[in-house]
Amino acid sequence: MSKLGHSALTPLVARPDYLAVAATRRKAAMPGLVLQARPWPKAESGPEGGPTIRVGITASRKVGKAVTRNRARRRLRALARDVLPSAASDHSDYVLIARSATADRAYAALKDDLLAALTRVRHRIDRADHGKVDNRKADNRKANRGKADHSEDHAA
Repeated sequence: MSKLGHSALTPLVARPDYLAVAATRRKAAMPGLVLQARPWPKAESGPEGGPTIRVGITASRKVGKAVTRNRARRRLRALARDVLPSAASDHSDYVLIARSATADRAYAALKDDLLAALTRVRHRIDRADHGKVDNRKADNRKANRGKADHSEDHAA
């Protein structure tokens, strides 16, 4: 956190930044939103006193028509300003994804959703840092590769 006890928020604007956050596969889905997170690599720590938390907000057409999507984005933006500076980890990127319930959900419930999602994501990041990576996709590939090798033995 910064000297004032709150971290500076800056927006994620480039598509590659959003893709980098999604590629870490650290997310928490809650009734009102989905949170994706990516801690910065050590080389990206940035200048002293500079922005320490970057946040992106998105709402797909699944959320609703333009008016509903815009309302959901505005609510997530306000929520990020209120919660992330004090509750999020420094030197991290976050993407808040609107869900169909975001526009109509009570603000207090959205706040609870974001705090719970931050806790879940932080737990997943800590597990990954300690070598307990949740890598189901790689495990599935290994399992399927073993099956493919086994079936080739029977075909010969």
